[in-house]
Amino acid sequence: MVDRVDGDRLKAIIDAALLVAGEPLSVNRLAKLFKLGELDPKEGRDQIRAALQELEVDAEGRGYLLRRVASGYRYQVRQDLSLWVSRLWDEKPPRYSRALLETLALVAYKQPLTRGDIEQIRGVSVSPNIMRTLLERGWVKVVGQREVPGRPSLYGTTRAFLDYFDLKSLGQLPPLAEIRELIEPILVEEADVAPEQQDQVAQNVQIDSGAGSAESTPADEPEEKVSAQVVPLPTAPHTGGGAQ
Repeated sequence: MVDRVDGDRLKAIIDAALLVAGEPLSVNRLAKLFKLGELDPKEGRDQIRAALQELEVDAEGRGYLLRRVASGYRYQVRQDLSLWVSRLWDEKPPRYSRALLETLALVAYKQPLTRGDIEQIRGVSVSPNIMRTLLERGWVKVVGQREVPGRPSLYGTTRAFLDYFDLKSLGQLPPLAEIRELIEPILVEEADVAPEQQDQVAQNVQIDSGAGSAESTPADEPEEKVSAQVVPLPTAPHTGGGAQ
């Protein structure tokens, strides 16, 4: 006969699993850690949810927190501590062009849409490298084909996109009007221009809250590079086996 796992033991098991998983864990995945009979057959998942709530409370005042994202639950370092924690790694965070971030934003807010739709909104062609990067990162995927001649691919965002940007669902995306407010100071800082030129830099980002479009830089001008740290990057506490 299999022994029933008590509350404290259950919490400790889930705590350990979250620390070593390296990815978010859903309640269903956590339930698979237990053999038949180790949890209550009817209330097992409720027991797991209760343990997660206790772990969330336990993390208060610590350097990390328990967060629920699209794929499940994970531990991550508190954002206000990321400056210091990031010094554990020598490599710099990846930097993406403004064109790539604009393309990703259009897919997120206007999905599903084709590459042609993106080009029509942005007013310039979309580099194959941009779509390849988004697909390789797992932030975007092909969700179908439009029923027109040529059957172009329709693109949409993924759970990995939501997880990376610390979101439970697309409904948590900020209004487009707020996106410009977030990006403008980043571009001004990246451009390192004099104060009298900052307005001009800010005008280079024109995300239309009504149409969801974004203007790009001219093809003959270099694009500003924006750090991936524009959006908080979740980081798991060190577990001895690497960090998320």
